[in-house]
Amino acid sequence: MGVEYVPEAIDDARENSALNGITNTVFFAGDMKDVLNDAFIARNGRPDVVILDPPRAGVHEDVLQAILRAAPERIVYVSCNPASQARDLALLDGMYRIEQVQPVDMFPHTHHVENVVKLSKK
Repeated sequence: MGVEYVPEAIDDARENSALNGITNTVFFAGDMKDVLNDAFIARNGRPDVVILDPPRAGVHEDVLQAILRAAPERIVYVSCNPASQARDLALLDGMYRIEQVQPVDMFPHTHHVENVVKLSKK
């Protein structure tokens, strides 16, 4: 299940699923803060794993609260902004522990680094 703000990215995700013979995917277009709420989780089921890749501003607090209520076993948080990621991780700290951290240099010869954090429920 995927949620993406950019409708063209949803089209690409659907096409990639079809090209790879993956039939158990569903995608929703919209702003995560408007899509991921308690009603959405009640309709679609509680996730076991949540993968977050927010914009530089980080994850909207309403989304973090919905994730905490859904209580997935694991969260993978990909970020291009360590400051907003650190802020968000502090909000998740009561329920999740950081298992692994991996910086990824996707933009050589620049100061930009993606950071991937794996969290597990305490």
